[in-house]
Amino acid sequence: MSTDVVQALVLGVIQGVTEFLPISSSAHLLVIPSLLGWAHMGLTFDVILHSGTLVALLVYFRREWRELLWGNFSQASGPSCLARNRLRIVLLIGTLPSACAGLFLEDIIKYQLRNPIVTVVTLSCFGLFLWLADRLNRQTRDIRDISLRDGLIVGVFQALALVPGVSRSGITMTAGRLLGFSRAESARFSFLLGTPIIALATLSRFKEVSSSGALDFFSILPFIIGVTLSFVSGLLCIKYLLKFLKSGSYFPFVVYRVLLATLIFWLL
Repeated sequence: MSTDVVQALVLGVIQGVTEFLPISSSAHLLVIPSLLGWAHMGLTFDVILHSGTLVALLVYFRREWRELLWGNFSQASGPSCLARNRLRIVLLIGTLPSACAGLFLEDIIKYQLRNPIVTVVTLSCFGLFLWLADRLNRQTRDIRDISLRDGLIVGVFQALALVPGVSRSGITMTAGRLLGFSRAESARFSFLLGTPIIALATLSRFKEVSSSGALDFFSILPFIIGVTLSFVSGLLCIKYLLKFLKSGSYFPFVVYRVLLATLIFWLL
């Protein structure tokens, strides 16, 4: 089995799992290739991995997105219609902070914040922040009751995930817990809110690849393996994380983040 195929197998699973668990996909994609001495497989491969997790989100939440995108916009009567229309606006408002931050702060994030020291600090500190938010909150709000203010607050938190090691899912779940949502509902809203951002990031990377002429399709097999495994592992991760959070806590993920931060610091 070639190195490219093995790398695609490992990174496909890592991308699918760490994109949705609150443990930072960027930290894992930094440390795993470094530990194994792998070269970067190129921007095209990154796009493929992210497209796999995007499809996983769309497939798992297909009913919700079908309602949000194609439900009757003019029908505003009834609790379910009002909740659906409000959620549309909430998701739009929540997406704006990350979109603006990515547009105006891209160079700062790419060239000044992508280093191991920043990752060590953000992994550990925001992991402890998640633990505190989870421990202190005893409320169990439902996302059907989410307000525009809630969406803006979670959206601002999500913008922080542009910094490596913060974890997009982790910081939005933290915000959800601070606002009084249950663990499972915090995760559910995190995934819904993350879908537009992951789509925008994937499109942005694809545009970057296309404009640079770096379409490095040196072998089709690693790309097929990478996108398939990122999709399958992502889909399973969403399903079982939501199931786990109905009775479990975020504490195991906090412990894992601190241990990973310690490993990265030791490697330095």
